Amino acid sequence: MAWIGFIIAVLAQYIGLYTLEEPFYVKGYYAIAGAFLIVACLVLQKTVRDNEEDKVHLSPEEE
Repeated sequence: MAWIGFIIAVLAQYIGLYTLEEPFYVKGYYAIAGAFLIVACLVLQKTVRDNEEDKVHLSPEEE
């Protein structure tokens, strides 16, 4: 369900950019900024998940 919401949000963003009545360089700026935000969110969630997994797998003497 989370992936479906993610895909819908990305599609809505880029459909909105496609229909935006601005010069191409403005659309490009927004597209690159949106792509950067998507990548940053994916990296952040992976980092948080990995840190939580590390806490679970550490033995008490390693803390």
